[in-house]
Amino acid sequence: MSYRFMRMFVFFDLPVVTGQNRRDYNRFRKLLIKNGFIMLQESVYCRMVINQTAADSVLSIIRNNRPPEGLVQVLNVTEKQFQRMEFITGSFISDVIDNDERLVII
Repeated sequence: MSYRFMRMFVFFDLPVVTGQNRRDYNRFRKLLIKNGFIMLQESVYCRMVINQTAADSVLSIIRNNRPPEGLVQVLNVTEKQFQRMEFITGSFISDVIDNDERLVII
């Protein structure tokens, strides 16, 4: 079986004007974290998936739990494209192992 590692990016812009908006924002953010996403920037989360089938499964979870208001976008890129990301200012620092070493196949 071959694996084609990909990265899923979730970009979101959700309103936080009312108390209900803030609850929806926090619930959506916690859903992403629970499903293995890590924060790259505020409102930009990323996760590694092994193939398109896994990406479709995660996408359905996001669709089923989308907030009622705001904008949520998902972008899939290959691992090779992700590795070519260029940091213009600053650098990405994370204590989380975020590469294929983190992947456990049972």
